[in-house]
Amino acid sequence: MGCGKSLTAVAVAGRLYLDKRIRRVLIVAPLAVCPVWPREFADYAGFPFTVQPLTASGAKKKIAQLAQLSESSGLQVAVINYESVWRLQEQMEAWKPELVIADESQRLKDPQSRQSKAMAALGKQAKYRLILTGTPVSNSPLDFFGQYQFLDPQIFGNSWYSFRARYAVTGSEVNHSTGKTYTKVLGYRNLPELVEKAHSVAYRITKKQALDLPEQLDQKLYCQLEPEALSAYRQLQRNAIAELEGLPAVTAQHVITRLLRLSQICGGYIRPDIDGYEDDPAAGQLTRISRAKQKLFADTAADILEQGKKLVIFARFTAELRDIEDTLRSLIGPDGVRLIDGSVPGPARGQAVEDFQKKPEVRAFIAQIQTAGLGITLTAADTAIYYSLDYSYANYEQSRARIHRIGQKNTCTYLHLLVEGSVDEDIMTALQFKGNVADIVVNRWRELLKK
Repeated sequence: MGCGKSLTAVAVAGRLYLDKRIRRVLIVAPLAVCPVWPREFADYAGFPFTVQPLTASGAKKKIAQLAQLSESSGLQVAVINYESVWRLQEQMEAWKPELVIADESQRLKDPQSRQSKAMAALGKQAKYRLILTGTPVSNSPLDFFGQYQFLDPQIFGNSWYSFRARYAVTGSEVNHSTGKTYTKVLGYRNLPELVEKAHSVAYRITKKQALDLPEQLDQKLYCQLEPEALSAYRQLQRNAIAELEGLPAVTAQHVITRLLRLSQICGGYIRPDIDGYEDDPAAGQLTRISRAKQKLFADTAADILEQGKKLVIFARFTAELRDIEDTLRSLIGPDGVRLIDGSVPGPARGQAVEDFQKKPEVRAFIAQIQTAGLGITLTAADTAIYYSLDYSYANYEQSRARIHRIGQKNTCTYLHLLVEGSVDEDIMTALQFKGNVADIVVNRWRELLKK
């Protein structure tokens, strides 16, 4: 991340368009990355373009978005996620993109998956193909095959079994639960040849080689609330505006209280009012309403942990911390996770930090941003995920410094998980401009609640 993959892709697409070689581009990316691409083109493109993420719910709405894009001028860029591309393979082929880009192409490492097969078919039809990834190999050298089936099947051939026989040592084992025999990879061979072939059409750059790379890199990843959660979010917005407009004077605390409720929904929870519902057992209780951000976190964390990295996660609310802990325990086991929140006593906090810094098996550190964003060193990781944020710029900056401090030898990467079109984005924007949300809410509360 941060070495210029997106910029390169935009430049390649632009050059081909200006040379009149292409008119349509299809970008296939993880769902969380799809909303990023319009921003990348807006930042880098010096040519006319229209970018349309196909993120509407339901196949018919996505097809309508694609039809609308076809009527636009300039370079037409459709962006769709991997889970949808195989479901709409026929429509994607009929649209006839001349350039197909697979972003985070490690998602194609399983050549037997539906999305890999769909992408291979789209690749055969397209005149130009491009893959972008920071982790082409996450589990084994055999991960190359599925990606190159899309990019250029001539490099490794069309047979997965021939490819595996050439580069892997296999043996037969028995699944004792089913009694069936299966093939297991025991080791690898001919790896110099594999690397040479892979790099024959690849360009690789590392953070160390990117001499002008900043010491800290930020990326935003997006998810969308499910229909029920989105409806509750919009209703809460309308109620908040009505309540605030009825007050004789609006204070920062009035606004922040309502923003907090919206932030809770973004994290997956809602707390129904007690007033008027005293007989309802759910009144006043925190209730789950969404799993969108938890799923985004699970996908993001799995990708990072597969690289062998350690990971720090910051979140604001206790319920979110428990969701994060449950997800990480399922990924790396309970012994690989440490957590600090307001309930953890001082001595236990110090031990948790020491475990993370010194024990290789402790891979993840979860921190409540208000509690553990100050005074601790977590330089065993160079990557932090912000599951949610509070409204304090000071807390945000202090938490960033947990991994970016003396002892850190690598460029630090910060991943921000945001619900698209929500208060998440407003808080992120305020903090990026080094402002406390509390300092701007009084004059801009209608703007903050308008979406």
